Amino acid sequence: MKKRVCPVKVGATISHCVPKLNLTLLNFMPASIMISYNDIEQAHQRIAAYVQHTPVLTSKTADELTGAQLFFKCENFQTSGAFKFRGACNALLQFNEAQKARGVVTFSSGNHAQAIARAAQQLGMRAVIVMPNDAPAIKVAATKGYGGEVVFYDRYTEDREEIGRQLAEKEGLSLIPPYDHPHIMAGQGTSAKELIEEVMPNGGALDYLLVPLGGGGLLSGCATAAKALNPDGTVIGVEPEAGNDGQRSFLSGAIVHIDTPTTIADGAQTQHLGQFTFPVIQKNVAQILTVSDAQLITSMQFFASRMKIIVEPTGCLGAALALSGALNLQGKRVGVIVSGGNIDLNRFAKLVDS
Repeated sequence: MKKRVCPVKVGATISHCVPKLNLTLLNFMPASIMISYNDIEQAHQRIAAYVQHTPVLTSKTADELTGAQLFFKCENFQTSGAFKFRGACNALLQFNEAQKARGVVTFSSGNHAQAIARAAQQLGMRAVIVMPNDAPAIKVAATKGYGGEVVFYDRYTEDREEIGRQLAEKEGLSLIPPYDHPHIMAGQGTSAKELIEEVMPNGGALDYLLVPLGGGGLLSGCATAAKALNPDGTVIGVEPEAGNDGQRSFLSGAIVHIDTPTTIADGAQTQHLGQFTFPVIQKNVAQILTVSDAQLITSMQFFASRMKIIVEPTGCLGAALALSGALNLQGKRVGVIVSGGNIDLNRFAKLVDS
């Protein structure tokens, strides 16, 4: 279905549409597509005073089930509840004074929305957030609670990127997308940097690093960090099987676009990888695999019952692959990025009881 593009005003639900406009994207396209480990090191220093150094947890039961040593980097304990805060801080901290004065606009199903709103709040900036009208209520409430001005759209019929561009041009805002931006990618890569630097002194390198994949911001950043710090390890991206655009892109050598997938992993309901994220993934990632929604639910149940933590479906992608048995992990050391824990408790209860 071809998506409509709608004129918008802050604080309103989108309802009437106009033909798509060819607008200039403001403050969006950095000079270089590829990121380096140096970018991640600088990002880590830049955001250190703002983000949480999240814990790396282990589970004897998980190790017994897989025959491996699993190390879970728990970004569900990050500020705003997900890894997205890392990239948001790194991007906004590099705004010039004029950009800070005007503010930021983004589009997101929830975690990046909250991260941008929270980072902008801490930095005293205005934040306008384009969110789908079916976004989890807890994520909408948190975004508004952080001071974000929410504009709703229909993710199945309307184009969030064009809506963001229109708002950027109309109101002079800087557009920071949820994944396809080098500053975002470098910020997200700090999670893998912390994980690897913590586990390597106590047992050696990681054989695998399993990273959730939506648009590729987290995977591209983590793969860049892993390539530098853990060069002999294998980085695998994991996405929902209903939305395997990343896997198809990786195999075909070109970005594949799909319709919005139907999956409980709302943070991975992306339609395509980014023009910045894709070449980094091609260069540094060994494989992209998928898991089912049923496997995500099993992982949610495992985290809750055995590790006593709440993880949202998207955050379970890497763990679901590890626990599925699809990879032979016997005797391996495996890092798993647990990307977030933002989920409505009623929905969480329904899913884990299903």
